[in-house]
Amino acid sequence: MTTATPRKVPCPTCGTLLAWSIDNAWRPFCSERCKLMDLGQWANEQYRVAGEPLPDPDEPVN
Repeated sequence: MTTATPRKVPCPTCGTLLAWSIDNAWRPFCSERCKLMDLGQWANEQYRVAGEPLPDPDEPVN
């Protein structure tokens, strides 16, 4: 029986190629540092999910 070689994927933060396997605790990232950097970008609103704008809560409702 042949063991399949894990697929190599780029880290979303730094681009380092890493094996996609259960042995990588940080997947899809290469390290905790890259994972935290990505989380920080979400927290700083550098990433956004497309959608309809929300109404202004200070504007009166008709």
